Amino acid sequence: MAGNLKKLAMCAVVAFGGAAMAQNAEPTTAPAQEPVKAPSADAVKSTWDYFYRGQGQGPVLVDARLCTEVAKEGPNKFECVTEVSPDGVKAGSSVMVWQAYLVPQGDTIEDVTIQVKQGNVVRETKDVKLKGEGWRARQWTGVRLSKPGEWTITLLRGEQELKSIKVKAL
Repeated sequence: MAGNLKKLAMCAVVAFGGAAMAQNAEPTTAPAQEPVKAPSADAVKSTWDYFYRGQGQGPVLVDARLCTEVAKEGPNKFECVTEVSPDGVKAGSSVMVWQAYLVPQGDTIEDVTIQVKQGNVVRETKDVKLKGEGWRARQWTGVRLSKPGEWTITLLRGEQELKSIKVKAL
């Protein structure tokens, strides 16, 4: 099942990466760059099948990033527009854990959490609630990196790790 979810996540990224519509948002337009490759018919079909008939199977995490800014309006509404620098952030800073999921239509997911650790010490845990109301369910959850050091932000569904992101607080 985990292998199928990973394959489906890749299909969702390919199928809906640049031109998807967010729930309750206007369509985003890709910046004038190189053309986006069209997904295969099989990739689109498997994504449709999961969205329309995958109820009860849980969300597919498509993307997660640490951001300092999420657009509140305009063509990039609800997108992470400023990512945390690879060099880190100032200790005491708050950052947003920006997430994009594919959630089967009509499902509500309440067992996703964000765990914030400094070294091996859990400093904070936050719940994430997701609803299958559109092709992309996007969330951003604020967390605080209160002290200097190495931090790990982990997205979990129950005991299953969906993604882990490391960041330095300077």
